[in-house]
Amino acid sequence: MLTNKNEPITKDRPEKDNKKIARTRRQRGYHWEDTLVKRFNALEGWKGFRLGSPSVGLPDILAVSTKNSTIFTIEAKSGTTNSLVVPFDQIERCLKWTSTFELYNTRKVVFAFKFLSKKRIGLGLYEKRELREYYKVWDKSNRITDFACNYDGNTYSLVDGKREKLDLEDYEMPFVSKNVKTLAKTK
Repeated sequence: MLTNKNEPITKDRPEKDNKKIARTRRQRGYHWEDTLVKRFNALEGWKGFRLGSPSVGLPDILAVSTKNSTIFTIEAKSGTTNSLVVPFDQIERCLKWTSTFELYNTRKVVFAFKFLSKKRIGLGLYEKRELREYYKVWDKSNRITDFACNYDGNTYSLVDGKREKLDLEDYEMPFVSKNVKTLAKTK
């Protein structure tokens, strides 16, 4: 099929779609990070900082309370899918940062997951669902692998392409969030 010289070739359209999707995903991530930083900064005795782009090898957020001798490194994940994945290198860099600041009595690596109120069911297609937030704290005794958090709040490791249950503790953040879901503890 012949096309006008000024018209884009149809093969380029999926690339444009992919770029738009990637930009939307990054914007959601930045907005979630910004929301978390604002929540910390609204608290007396806390300061939150976005540390920059992922390419610089820093955690998404550093939250500090000198009053409480507490420091958190936070990786924030936000999305419209049923599962949000954290790559192992992001866990490693968060652990490295928390171990560096030995002056703080409480040093935690926290993963902040936000499942948006719309679930993606196709390219540009969504269905409504409940907004959910989970805050999970990393246990240093866990083997460091990629891991994921599901919409129901359960976590699992991804090892050699297989899912293995990973029990990460729900963490109660110092700020109030109306839409936090916590799992019932079954022991």
